[in-house]
Amino acid sequence: MLTYDVAHEWITRWDRQQEGYLPDREERFTALIDAVEAAGRPDPLVLDLGCGPGSLAARILERLPEARVVAVDADPLLLGLGRAAYPDPRLRFVSLDLRVPGWSDLLGLDGPADAVVSTTALHWISPQDIAKMYAEVATVLRPGGLLLNGDHLETDDTTPVLARLERVVHDREAERRFAGNRPEDWRQWWDAVAADPDFAELNTERATAGADHHGSESPLLSTHVDALLDAGFVEVGCLWQRGHNRLLCAVRA
Repeated sequence: MLTYDVAHEWITRWDRQQEGYLPDREERFTALIDAVEAAGRPDPLVLDLGCGPGSLAARILERLPEARVVAVDADPLLLGLGRAAYPDPRLRFVSLDLRVPGWSDLLGLDGPADAVVSTTALHWISPQDIAKMYAEVATVLRPGGLLLNGDHLETDDTTPVLARLERVVHDREAERRFAGNRPEDWRQWWDAVAADPDFAELNTERATAGADHHGSESPLLSTHVDALLDAGFVEVGCLWQRGHNRLLCAVRA
């Protein structure tokens, strides 16, 4: 069984390996939470989609102590880490697959959400499923509520020269930050988890939970923008950006 201390150690290690792909990860977190705060409610209800072990949710609650966060993921191991590390009544972890229509009915919300957020997660969902998911997101957001999705979003279909330059900007920043000494990668982190007896039960559960990934690892910005507009969001644009690392923001009608 995971203890509070062990869970925090592994989440710290998770955050470090994520920074290997996102050297400005904390800056994107900050911009996202700034937007949630600027929406005007001191006690927002926030949905965190593809929450992983709760890194973003924890930062939201640190900045906005009156907020409530419902954190959704399909991976039982990452959810287990989050529940052990963040035993906070303001934070509720829910096991759901966002690719399965009707997921929003199972959230147990007591009202519409003020913001729906996600970071480095939705690229695993196929374009077909992302369109359905955004349409469902619109049904749980209040009018004027925000959808905030931070991810690598590519523009090769519309501005291929800029798209190449955006990747160069991102890669150069990573080189400056890590100077050839990058942290462990995603695969190494998961291999280490698989070898740790503390995770034996959760690893067994994960093997049968259907938490595998089927989407694209290089999603197009246009795919998300078009899907959000089709879902009825009235304004869609990039609120923050470094290279191809973007914070996409959409406003519900």
